[in-house]
Amino acid sequence: MKRGVQFGLIAATAFAALFPSSEAMAQAMHGHGSTMGMHQHDEVNMPGLRGENASPEESSDLAVMFRNFDTITREVENLPNGIRTVTWSSDPKVMEALVRHAVGMIDRVAQKDDPKIFIQSPTLKAFFMHGDEIKNEIEVTDKGLVVIQTSNNPALVTALHVHAAEVSDMVDRGMAAVHDMMMKQRRGH
Repeated sequence: MKRGVQFGLIAATAFAALFPSSEAMAQAMHGHGSTMGMHQHDEVNMPGLRGENASPEESSDLAVMFRNFDTITREVENLPNGIRTVTWSSDPKVMEALVRHAVGMIDRVAQKDDPKIFIQSPTLKAFFMHGDEIKNEIEVTDKGLVVIQTSNNPALVTALHVHAAEVSDMVDRGMAAVHDMMMKQRRGH
């Protein structure tokens, strides 16, 4: 069962501090047309899932997950030094994309190799800058993909908590969560 995510005051403050203005991210999500001043979002082609340094396969896996977010469940445990997540999909193809994405992104963080996905959360910037300070444990079990990420750096621990909440929100609400995050960033919140 999916649970709503609430940000604590500390996480919300860290979230706001970590998110610079993201005009390029917002532009990547919008289609070229507009209706009465309102932007139309292109959720068919999902151009915001592409990136400066992302492979077509990585963008495709993201699209599979966003199009099928309702098949994904996720549990998050905030640890004093990081997070423990269990993520699962009832659809085997989505589960495969989810595992490829998580393993690939964790490897990219360790390599400090930012894919620069147009809609990616600015929270990830800290991970790509300090990936060598995050310890990762990944296991696929009968309960799902289990990921434990820890750090001795308090700022990274906060970022892990914030990003885990962001991902849970995307699991609960799909692209609507991304749209809301981008609008908050554009307003400077």
